[in-house]
Amino acid sequence: MEWRSAGLSWADSGRPVLVWERGEISPLVVGRRVGFRALGRRECVGARGNPCPVAAAVPARGTQARCAECARLDRAHSVAADTIADDPRTYRVYLAWFGAGLVKVGITREERGPARLLEQGAVAFAWLGRGPLMAARRTEELLRVALGVPDRISYARKRAVRASLPGAEERRHELERLHAFALALDGWPESLERMPGGIVDHGEAFGVERLAGVGGFAVTELVEGGVVLGDLVAVAGPDVYLDDAGRLTVLDSRLLRGWRLEGAGGGGAAQGAARTTAPVREVPVVQGGLF
Repeated sequence: MEWRSAGLSWADSGRPVLVWERGEISPLVVGRRVGFRALGRRECVGARGNPCPVAAAVPARGTQARCAECARLDRAHSVAADTIADDPRTYRVYLAWFGAGLVKVGITREERGPARLLEQGAVAFAWLGRGPLMAARRTEELLRVALGVPDRISYARKRAVRASLPGAEERRHELERLHAFALALDGWPESLERMPGGIVDHGEAFGVERLAGVGGFAVTELVEGGVVLGDLVAVAGPDVYLDDAGRLTVLDSRLLRGWRLEGAGGGGAAQGAARTTAPVREVPVVQGGLF
């Protein structure tokens, strides 16, 4: 049977699942086999829930899986692009931690809870404030400048530091220090409520202890007939880590979107040669943080 991926979701009570276009979900459970083969070509997934009118081919290495026109339409209704100034919903400002010195400030809809942080691969985070969208946006920019943190951290960078993360206590201390500094700053919009709550750690949910000291290989793209196969080791953000005959292979699940897939794989991946045939590159163990 053929399936078409709609991506990976953490919205199911903080547990990772693969979502399929027809609405089915496949829970990702540590120790279980994950295996599939790509079929045909990769096609645009469309925009705002609508299919691409021309089923355009899209590059295999892109993570958005949209043609230029569908990407433009999707961004035209995006909060991230500041195109919706009158959104009446409540937003939260957060401080996210991905590794030593690797921190960013962002916003998410309050109704989504921590799902956005799980999707981004934030190993730990803290809420900073809540209020209207534009007040949250102004606070986000204020805190970025004051804390000297970037507005974006690449997934490649997040992936590279996961093998050398400090322990939960050190993560908590770093976030608590930055959180206290941020809440004490002047210049917050009056309509944004400050949130003095505690630190939330996703280390256990992601299984980061199983990745310590291990570099491994990352799938760079899917190709027609290419196979990805292994026993599930961990899931962090969009990244799915597999034990492929003793070799750690990580797949950015965003690369699945737009492909038709079929099941692949039989016996245990720990036996015999590696079975992933999709192109990969080495992921080194990176020590230290961003600064």
